[in-house]
Amino acid sequence: MGVISTILGAFGFGIGIVLGLVIGYFLFMFIQSSDVQTPEVKPLVEQDEPTLQRMFPEIPVWVKNPDHDRVDWLNKFIELMWPYLDKAICKTILATTEPMIKEQTPQYKIDEVKFDSLTLGTLPPTFQGMKVYTTDEKEMIMEPSFKWAANHNILVGIKAFGLRPTVQVVDLQVFAAPRITLKPLVPTFPCFCKILVSLMEKPHVDFGLKLGGADLMSIPVLYGFVQVLYIYFFIPFFYLIFKNTNLRADFCIFLFRQELIKDQVANMYLWPKVLEVAILDPAKAMKRPVGMLTVKVIKAMKLKKKDLLGASDPYAKLQLTDEKLPSKKTTVKHKNLNPEWNEEFNLVVKDPEVQALEIMVYDWESVGKHDKMGMNVVPLKDLTPEEPKILTLDLLKNMDPNDTQNDKSRGQIVLILIYKPFGEDHMPTDAEEVSATQKAPVGTPEGGGLLVVIIHEGEDLEGKHHTNPSVRMHFHGEERRTKPMKKNRDPRWEEEFSFTLDEPPTNEKLHLEVVSTSKRMGFIHPKESLGYIDINLADVVENKRINEKYHLIDSKNGKLQVELHWRTA
Repeated sequence: MGVISTILGAFGFGIGIVLGLVIGYFLFMFIQSSDVQTPEVKPLVEQDEPTLQRMFPEIPVWVKNPDHDRVDWLNKFIELMWPYLDKAICKTILATTEPMIKEQTPQYKIDEVKFDSLTLGTLPPTFQGMKVYTTDEKEMIMEPSFKWAANHNILVGIKAFGLRPTVQVVDLQVFAAPRITLKPLVPTFPCFCKILVSLMEKPHVDFGLKLGGADLMSIPVLYGFVQVLYIYFFIPFFYLIFKNTNLRADFCIFLFRQELIKDQVANMYLWPKVLEVAILDPAKAMKRPVGMLTVKVIKAMKLKKKDLLGASDPYAKLQLTDEKLPSKKTTVKHKNLNPEWNEEFNLVVKDPEVQALEIMVYDWESVGKHDKMGMNVVPLKDLTPEEPKILTLDLLKNMDPNDTQNDKSRGQIVLILIYKPFGEDHMPTDAEEVSATQKAPVGTPEGGGLLVVIIHEGEDLEGKHHTNPSVRMHFHGEERRTKPMKKNRDPRWEEEFSFTLDEPPTNEKLHLEVVSTSKRMGFIHPKESLGYIDINLADVVENKRINEKYHLIDSKNGKLQVELHWRTA
């Protein structure tokens, strides 16, 4: 009798617990006070300080912080696109997760896991404001204030051991203030290589959970217990979904209760920690050097003279297409229509499948423009790596195959070409290596290096009579110039120049002058200085790279952004 009474007592206790929970749930849900009082409405100026503090977080960030801009246009765009974005995102989720689920569930004795419903709802996320930073580096930094009170419906059915319970996540709320950095900016679509995301403050996350149609989150007694069950039983499931992906840890953490979410996400991504998402290979996007083209100009034959009296003074100029570096020039052979040079040059190759070698032969003139004697082009894809190729090229007027003037004989030029690709150990693999620590090309003096000068842009440049700015630089007796920008106070050149030096320029200066020229003013004001700077190169040698915006001397507000690299062999 004692055993029987014990069993009956335990059975009765179990039934009592179940009935108590069911009755308590219905009492909590349906027995509520029907006496609802109308809230007192006061003007904003009559509210007390605690009330205003509670209302303050609801004020858009662009009101609280003047450096944040309104982005109503973006919210309107998202609102109009949201029905289509919802379907597209859900299709992507299903296409990505279903194969992983089918692969992983059998080993956990689960018969089926299926999305019975998957929709992000009708309420799109909104941006309360956005701040955009401008820096001198090739990057774009944004800080949007993001809020999403979703009415989505995610219903997952799990079939195992003859049962098929359904789990539903509803009423997700996410408030976050991330910092999004796009870097480095490159001239290849989508024009940036990486997305770096950091959280500027702890995010606010809340959600609702239903099991078998019952709102478990509405029962205070069971709230903590549901959270524990939710963590221990459903996080492994979502871990399986995102197994072998970078999303699994982020998504699992997102399923914890509110405070734990904040702490865990903050520990991982609170600034200065970042989540990095690779978009493009930075080495390919930035067109890193992949090899060296050695060109030996042997001679030219049967050139046609350009001068009325006497023979011509020919020289050859070499340049790779899609390259901003200065061209290579041979010496001038005076009064010679069959010159012999036997001069060798090295050119850095960035894309052998696209680039070509341009050969131009000119007649040197002491006064006025040099006359063009002929040209030709050699595509680099026609060269076999590491194999010398001797070419005898006919000089043409231009590269138009339909131009009948190319049938006229203009002479020939003889070259020896050899393309040497770099080995993997000599090629930079990261964006920072490409932009900052790139080595000097082969042939650079051992004790010296390559000084690279990149003229980025000017700001607030203004002349008294005209503003057609270009930058003129003087260094080691050489003068280099950027192209002029007509009627532009904020020009952007993005031009690169290089100087090969036998020793580090630790005690030297680089002189840069912004000048404006005009042909309309005749001899009255043909040229005007808009300011100048002298840059000490000792810092460049020590730091390998500097990128600064300099205030121009003899200019009211003018600035010039210059980037300098010192590359050694």
